[in-house]
Amino acid sequence: METSRRLWLKKIGIGVAGIGLTNFNSFASPVVSGNSVTNFETDANLIFLRSNENPYGPSPLARKAFADNANISNRYNWDVAEQLISDLAKKNSVKDENILLGAGSTEILDLVAKFASLDKGNYVIADPSYDYWTVTMDNLGLKKNKIPLTSDKRINLEAMLEAVNKDTKLVYICNPNNPTGAICERNELVDFVTRIPLTTVVLIDEAYLEFTKQKSLSNLIDSHPNLIIAKTFSKIYGLAGARVGYAIANKTIIDNLANLQSNTNNSVSVLSKLAAIASLKDDKFVSNCYLLNENVRQYTISELKKLNCECISSNTNFIYFSLANYNKDYFKQLENNNIQGGRIYEERGKWTRITVGKMAEMEKFIKAIK
Repeated sequence: METSRRLWLKKIGIGVAGIGLTNFNSFASPVVSGNSVTNFETDANLIFLRSNENPYGPSPLARKAFADNANISNRYNWDVAEQLISDLAKKNSVKDENILLGAGSTEILDLVAKFASLDKGNYVIADPSYDYWTVTMDNLGLKKNKIPLTSDKRINLEAMLEAVNKDTKLVYICNPNNPTGAICERNELVDFVTRIPLTTVVLIDEAYLEFTKQKSLSNLIDSHPNLIIAKTFSKIYGLAGARVGYAIANKTIIDNLANLQSNTNNSVSVLSKLAAIASLKDDKFVSNCYLLNENVRQYTISELKKLNCECISSNTNFIYFSLANYNKDYFKQLENNNIQGGRIYEERGKWTRITVGKMAEMEKFIKAIK
C-alpha cells in the first residue's frame, strides 16, 4: 500500500519543489480570465481585516498542487488522506493512529463538542475566547461555565482549574487565545493539563501557534489520554477556504471522535489534501509569512498606540485593542474606507480585534482611522 500510494502521488505531481517566493505581494490577488468567474470578492478594493486570514494566500507549492490536480476532482481516492495523515504524524512526532482529519479545525471542534456532550454536565471556557463552535454543546445540554480573563487579558488557568468539578466534561483552551492574542506560557499549560482529572477532556486549540516559537503540546498525548489538540491549515498556511484541519490525541480518543464522523478522514476534498501535503513541504513560505506578520504587526501596534488605543501584546496575526480613548466613530471610519474589521468583544473598555494584513493594507487602515 505504501509503495502504491507513493507512486500514485508522484504520478499526479504532488512531489513539487523549487518554486520561488520572490513576490509575496502578488499572492491572494484576484484572477480574471475571459468571462469566467474566478474572483468571489464583490469589491476588489475591499480590505479584509476581519477573519485572521493569511493575506499572502496559499504557498506556491499548494497553488501548484491545486492547479496540477484539478482534473482528479472527480475521484475520491482515499490514499491521499493516508499520505496527509502520515506526513502530519511525522511533523508532530506522533503515530498515524494519533491523527484525525477534518474540514478545518471547525469540524474537529464540532466532533469534540459532540463527544463531550454524550453525557450531561458542564464545560469550562475562557471569556472572551473562540466560542462560536460551543453552540453544539449548548444545544446538546452541556452547561457553559465562562471564566473571565485576568486584568491583563490573559487566560486565567488557575481560575479555570478551580471551576472544574466532577461534572465537567470538557475544558477548552485557545492558545494563543482568540480574540486577545495572548499566549499561555508552555510550562504553565503543561502543569494545567497535568492537574485536570482524566475524566475531563482537555481541548487545546493551537490554530495560531505557528505564529509563535512555542512548541505544541503534541508530545503529551501518550501520558495524558484526555488531551486533544486541534490544528489547522487555515492560518499561517493560508488555506482557510480549502478547509483542512486535524486533531492530535491518544488513539482511544481519536477512535471515539472518528465514530462521530460520518466519513472518517474524508470530509476534506482531494485537492485540499494535496494542497496541505504540498504546504508541509514549504518551510520557506511559512518562515516568510511569520517574519512579515511580525514586522507588520509591530508597525500596526505602534501606530495604534499613537492614537491612544491600548493594545494587548499579540502572539498571532491579529491585534486586540481598546477604543475607550479613541475619539472617532471607529466602525464608521472602517466602513467609509472599504475595510472589514472586527466587532466589539468586551463592552467595558470597548475592546475590538483587527487582523494583520499586508503592510500596504495596514497603512491604509491606520490612515482610515486617524
